[in-house]
Order: sequence, then structure tokens, then C-alpha cells
Amino acid sequence: MHIRRSAEEIAANRQRYEEHQRKGLEFAPKALPAPSPLPGPLIDEAAVIHAETIPGGWYWSTALKRGESIRIDQGGAFSTVALVAWNAADTSERLNLVDTVKVQWTTALGKGRVIFSDMGRVMFSIVEDSSGAHDCLMGGSTPASNAAKYPNVKTRNTRDNLVLVAGKLGLDRRDIPAVLNLFAPVRIDDAGEFRWRGTLSNSGDYAELRAEMDMMVGFSNCPHPLDPDPVYAPRAVTVTRFQSASPTADDLSRTATAEAVRGFENNALMLA
Repeated sequence: MHIRRSAEEIAANRQRYEEHQRKGLEFAPKALPAPSPLPGPLIDEAAVIHAETIPGGWYWSTALKRGESIRIDQGGAFSTVALVAWNAADTSERLNLVDTVKVQWTTALGKGRVIFSDMGRVMFSIVEDSSGAHDCLMGGSTPASNAAKYPNVKTRNTRDNLVLVAGKLGLDRRDIPAVLNLFAPVRIDDAGEFRWRGTLSNSGDYAELRAEMDMMVGFSNCPHPLDPDPVYAPRAVTVTRFQSASPTADDLSRTATAEAVRGFENNALMLA
């Protein structure tokens, strides 16, 4: 159905767009820091809400409140963790990696970046990250990719795991957004091919994501389709949910780019 807009509404939208464009051109993005040091500091026990160990090949989901954080920790061994998220108040709003990449002009997600929803709001701030090697382009494993990679071996895969996550949350497979693969050092070579660059990762990496809205978050702990290990042997990871310290006025994720500033403005409108 075609919606006709008034000349006044069109003019107001154009003015708003031009103002955003002007701010973006005038805004000098802040330089992002080096990866967080290893090993990660201990989390204050008084702040911990829950800690969950996800066995290799399995999945888990949790509610996450605005102002809480999650630390995803590989422990002492390498493992890729796929993550998806939905707005708890309206699950039609979900993690959107296309917008996350597009509005920040980069596929390199690390400390200081934010992760957007499909409504232009910020879902997560990446407040700590020892890796900087995450994949937001390829998606997770499927029965077909696992069958080709591990013939004659019974395995679990990310697509089926997230279908189970969605079902337990009262959602359908069509509600599952594209996944963020944490600890997946995928890069694009000069020929435009996806390549696995294992030297970008450390065994024992961790990432901390601060929730900027109330969410439901799902995880799948399965090998990435490009992981070169020929043996299906995913390691356990730990996800710790804890109360974050309140962000300061100069919080890096909130001020690093003009796009992040606008995203948080949209969050404020939602909460008003």
C-alpha cells in the first residue's frame, strides 16, 4: 500500500536528514583502543547475577536488563559463540548486523563499537574485548555445512540450536536474525573470498557486552563453518550476567561516532 505524505512531513524529514548528515560530517570519530588485556579481570562477585557454562555444541538463552552486561569467556581454549538478540518488549525488533556494519562503516566490531537493532537503536555496547576478531557476515553452521565438513559424524549446529532457542522463547524460526559470531577471525581477501585468519585470535579470549535495552539473548556454541579444525570438538564457554557500572558522560561506546550518538538518542526516545 502506497502512503502519501504531506509536503510538510516530507520537508521535516528532509531537514532531519540534512541535520544528521551535517553532524556526521562535522563529527570526528574517536580512535578506538587496543584489545582488552588477557587474562580478563575478575568480576565482582556482588555484581554477578548468573553464570552459565554452555557445553560445546549446545545453546542457552537469558533475559538481560538494560544496564546489565554479559561476559562471554572462552576459558582456556578456543571456541566460537554465535549470538542473537531481541527487544524483550517487542520481539519484532531484533539484532541487525547489516545496519550495525552500514552505519558504523566497518565490519570490525570491537571495544568501543555498538551493535544496532533494525529500528536504529543500540542493543549492545562492546565495553571490553580481547579479540577484535568477530564475524558479522557469514552466519553460523547448518546441518548441510556440518555434514560436508564432518562426514559420518553426529554433530550439532548453530541454525538448529537457534531454532530451539526461538521456540523456547515463544518465537519462530523466521524471527531469528543473522548471527554475530564472536571469536571468529574471518576476513575478506583481495579476491573477495572469506578466509579464516587464526592468528587474529587467542585461546582464552573474552568479550563484554553491555545491554542498552531490555532483551532476550540467545547463544549457540558450535564451530564456525570456516574453522579449519577437521575434528568436531567445540569447547565449553562461560557466559556471566552481571550488573554493570553506570556509563559515564564520556563513555567510549556512546561517544565514539556520530552514528552511535544518534542510536542512543533513539534509545532515549523509546524510554521517554
